[in-house]
Amino acid sequence: MSLIRTVGLTRAFGPVVAVDQLSLTVAEGELFGLVGPDGAGKSTTLRLVAGILEPTAGEAWVAGYHSVRQADALKAHIGYLSQRSGLYPDLTVGEHLRFYAELHCMPRTSRAESIRRLLTLTQLAPFEQRLASELSGGMKQKLALACALVHAPKVLLLDEPTCGLDAVSRRELWRLLGQLLQQRVTIVVATAYLDEAERCSRLALLHQGRVRALGTPQQLKQLMPGSLLEIRGPDPRRIAALLGAHQPTWTVTQLGDRVHVAAPDPAEATTQAQALLVQAQLPPLAIRPIQPSLEDVFVSVLSGESAGDPAEHRGPKPSSAAGAPAGLN
Repeated sequence: MSLIRTVGLTRAFGPVVAVDQLSLTVAEGELFGLVGPDGAGKSTTLRLVAGILEPTAGEAWVAGYHSVRQADALKAHIGYLSQRSGLYPDLTVGEHLRFYAELHCMPRTSRAESIRRLLTLTQLAPFEQRLASELSGGMKQKLALACALVHAPKVLLLDEPTCGLDAVSRRELWRLLGQLLQQRVTIVVATAYLDEAERCSRLALLHQGRVRALGTPQQLKQLMPGSLLEIRGPDPRRIAALLGAHQPTWTVTQLGDRVHVAAPDPAEATTQAQALLVQAQLPPLAIRPIQPSLEDVFVSVLSGESAGDPAEHRGPKPSSAAGAPAGLN
């Protein structure tokens, strides 16, 4: 059963088309990911689905409700966590939950039980009387998530929920999302981290407001043309530029301290790359064939496959382990 469906969903801000003819479905209980660089349209897509923005064209339905014609009724079935948490520094954890329960007009008979359950789920019960301003970044995000869940929505929309969090807080937040999935909550998450995207059952790669690829992580990896080599060396930027200039049939991408080369024949590519780099006095530290990651797929799909034009990867981040802020959308 599809709990979310969009057909030709489009939103323009003046001459800029932020979301362009977006058509997709999200099944009940699914963890669906939106991945894309700055300006890809991830945040706008979530706002359109939530009924916060009206589309320029197209339509969206969530839990059977039209996002425009039935926007008020839809709010009862959606939990939305934006990049700005919406927390009030002078309210305590408990006061936040009671305030959001009041906003959603929850019956007083069920309000206390819902709040108790969420405090237990997020492990915030010991901090119920603590001001939001005194919480750590991870605890603030868990409180914001609890506020989005207080009315027991069927659909949870998360816009960069782990942005700015340390590795431990990220892991804890994903633990909470896993528990929600077990309760058949449908989750759509916009994330800048491709290791987090691997957790999703399906992904949409967005670029300039359009879906450029859609499928499971494994299906998307199969979009990578040819075979993939990973080259490590003392000057990855020069290595990428050299290989791209001399081998126009290869797709060469610099990814931090690594260079990835997509080529039809990995054995021949290894020999040719080794010879070129030695001749240029850039002997590689290692050359090995690897399986493509979502990072490689992202670069391949969104770069326009400009052969021989080495591009330093500036899209979503490959890993959230270091805890660096995402800086996307």
